[in-house]
Amino acid sequence: MAKLKTQFTAVDVEEFINNLDNEQKKKDSFELIELMEKATGEKAKMFGPTIIGFGQYHYKYASGHEGDAPLLGFSPRKAAISLYVTTGCDDQKQYLEGLGKYKMAKACIYIKKLDDINIEVLNKIMKESIEFVSNKYERINPK
Repeated sequence: MAKLKTQFTAVDVEEFINNLDNEQKKKDSFELIELMEKATGEKAKMFGPTIIGFGQYHYKYASGHEGDAPLLGFSPRKAAISLYVTTGCDDQKQYLEGLGKYKMAKACIYIKKLDDINIEVLNKIMKESIEFVSNKYERINPK
């Protein structure tokens, strides 16, 4: 089986954020770290070169593909901030209507800035996602 390209790294999260060109994305990134650390009880850690992850779980699909992933995460990309907070399960769809201004992909939510969304709704989505992943997959305790 091929080795996963995206893995947790020892890159300093704060240094990564401080190197961003966009002041709004820096501000939003530090706020997201606070929100996600509170939601997961886990410290921020780089997952690959651009994703900031919180917590960790091990997944294994019926196809045999397996690996480790962050419980929650985000990436302050140039076009938008990618929020890795959704499982795509039906339980979360009820919250999306009240989230605010966003775009959706299969595994993430894209926002331009944190002020565009309702933080209370984001917290509910993160809580649902943590519960879903914790019940379906094996959580890995921090080292």
